[in-house]
Amino acid sequence: MPAKSLLRLALLLAAPAALAQAPASVAPLYLDAQQPLNRRVQDLMGRMTLEEKASQMMDYSVAIPRLNIPTYNWWNEALHGVGRSGAATVFPQAIALGAAFDEDLALRVATAVSDEARAMYNAAAAKDYRLRYGGLTFWTPNVNIFRDPRWGRGQETYGEDPYLTSRIGVNFVRGLQGPDPQHLKVAACAKHYAVHSGPEKLRHEFNAQASPQDLRETYLPAFRALVQEAGVESVMCAYNATNGEPCCSNKFLLQDVLRKEWGFRGHVVTDCGALEDYFSASGHHVAKNAAEASAMAVKMGVSLNCGTEYKNLADAVKQGLVTEAQVDSALAILLRTRFKLGLFDPKGSSPYDNLPVSVVNSEKHRALAREAALKSVVLLKNNGALPLRNDLPKYYVCGPNATSLDALIGNYYGVNPRMTTILEGLVGAIEPGSQMQYKPGILLDRPNVNPADWTTGDAKKSDATIVVLGITGQIEGEEGESIASAHAGDRLDYNLPQNQIDFLRKLRQGNTRPIVAVITGGSPMNLEQVHELADAVLLAWYPGEEGGAAVADIVFGKAAPSGKLPITFPKSLDQLPAYDAYGMRGRTYRYLAAEPMYPFGYGLSYAKFEYSGLKLPKKAAKGKPVAVEATVTNRGAVAGEEVVQLYLAHQPQKGAQTPLYSLKGFRRVQLAPGASQTVKFTLTPEQLARIDAQGCAVAPSGPLTVWVAGAAPSPRSQQLGVAAPVTAQLAVK
Repeated sequence: MPAKSLLRLALLLAAPAALAQAPASVAPLYLDAQQPLNRRVQDLMGRMTLEEKASQMMDYSVAIPRLNIPTYNWWNEALHGVGRSGAATVFPQAIALGAAFDEDLALRVATAVSDEARAMYNAAAAKDYRLRYGGLTFWTPNVNIFRDPRWGRGQETYGEDPYLTSRIGVNFVRGLQGPDPQHLKVAACAKHYAVHSGPEKLRHEFNAQASPQDLRETYLPAFRALVQEAGVESVMCAYNATNGEPCCSNKFLLQDVLRKEWGFRGHVVTDCGALEDYFSASGHHVAKNAAEASAMAVKMGVSLNCGTEYKNLADAVKQGLVTEAQVDSALAILLRTRFKLGLFDPKGSSPYDNLPVSVVNSEKHRALAREAALKSVVLLKNNGALPLRNDLPKYYVCGPNATSLDALIGNYYGVNPRMTTILEGLVGAIEPGSQMQYKPGILLDRPNVNPADWTTGDAKKSDATIVVLGITGQIEGEEGESIASAHAGDRLDYNLPQNQIDFLRKLRQGNTRPIVAVITGGSPMNLEQVHELADAVLLAWYPGEEGGAAVADIVFGKAAPSGKLPITFPKSLDQLPAYDAYGMRGRTYRYLAAEPMYPFGYGLSYAKFEYSGLKLPKKAAKGKPVAVEATVTNRGAVAGEEVVQLYLAHQPQKGAQTPLYSLKGFRRVQLAPGASQTVKFTLTPEQLARIDAQGCAVAPSGPLTVWVAGAAPSPRSQQLGVAAPVTAQLAVK
């Protein structure tokens, strides 16, 4: 055969193979990073079967090899550092970050967390590891209101105040998601939406009844701020029902408020197992089975099911319970998140693709963890015992939490190869030649009515004793997590374990030398006897990997304490309404008329602050902002950092629920001895308004009272040694 004919035959034989390969050489539109986001989403969805769509709407989203879709697990945690994964920086627990009253610190901590999260993901993806707690979608932060100290998960929040929670939460989300307008570093999640704060044991079945005023004044503001200011990528609907409708199909919460009123464009995810509660024997009894529950959630715009109920979506469509168009609508929102994270883009398309593992637990991040711990520790009492010299002849350290790692990490924690316990921090801070001895003395929560005499006797022979008491995650936490809790992680007994009080009393008996009590934990507790028996009391919370070093810095005067309480410590639970009642009357500093043990915003310093020079207009024009300023001076002999707080109160309305006062602003101020600084605030028209019984913002109709202070303007604050506030009346035109 002539050469020309052979060539023609070869071309003819090769043509089918070439044609078959041609489509594969052209990347589908959804893999083209240059295409508009919504076009990519629609293109990908158009290639999926209904069953494949459903498979991508559960926390474990399976691979679809024919579409180049790898396995993806949506469930990851970063409450105070990357959690439940590899080695990562363990920052102080969320409640401690609230106690720091520092927006910039929250932003920097979250930025460090997201840097580590991306670096850890990059390393895992390079090995094709796609496990739970390995993805880029983090179910953080928890912006529920810590309305009752019995709630074991209150430690996960930023406290009891909606304004403080909003400010810390907004900055935490910004730090997690990053500043790039086109790419998410990681996706944050505002949880648990909404009106959710215990009881843990009943969370799968209870109905939280909240008035329109309480919703708009207390329970919703932080979620609104995270949506409208921070652009949070996802919202997690809670287990419970709110005002009669389970939260994961609650039309008022999900459609009327979240989507229509606030303009939320991200995805909604169920809490884990929440849809099972719809049809389980002990749940809400609103659906017959998983298909019905799934349809209810999808129709209200819930895109992601933490659970397996959505595998029934194809059946739900066939039964007419939901349409495929409604499934598509929910899935499209969800896929947008994956595209914004760059999960379908070539490596290098995102500015975060090359974050190296060297950032993980770097020295810079450890220093930040120490700063956060320092700013969060609250000095509750000091009769002059602190700061201690670090060159005394002999120190004695004791107590069940002195060497406890649990006392550092709280819940939703990461792991770290260099955790600094409180004992380790203290012993590392004393001068050579000084002695430091340690014995635990007692166990955390087991009766020991006769601690050995040599244990307490050693304290009497020492120049100073540091006793580390309190609670850990063994006693408080989430349902199923706290192994020593009889109430699913809640603490229905407000007292410290009695053996701790007995031990402290023995330490004090006949001992005239300083006793410093360091308390760990994430919630209010009865510290009345600790306050009485110890010379100084430090609340360290769950202070993270550098907690021991931070406590030592404060004990020995390397730094002055500056943390403030983000939650009221009542004297007893008898001062509070029933735990399962969600009305705000009688709760938190805004509505608790009884005298607390420690007020909201309270915390002492080694410096001595004084407030003066409050300036504000005599009258406020309706709809206009109001400028407020005051001067704070350090009259003490050492430098210190003060959290200057602005409070506002409306004239009580007859028959109306009116807060005693409400936090409207805060600033951290560093002052040398003798120095002064003028601190300026702006009260916006929204802040000046009050919320009426119908949940509407109403312009003030009477005089307002303004305070600038170092704690909530309660008489108890001054009894405990906080500087007197400056206050003035503001008339409204």
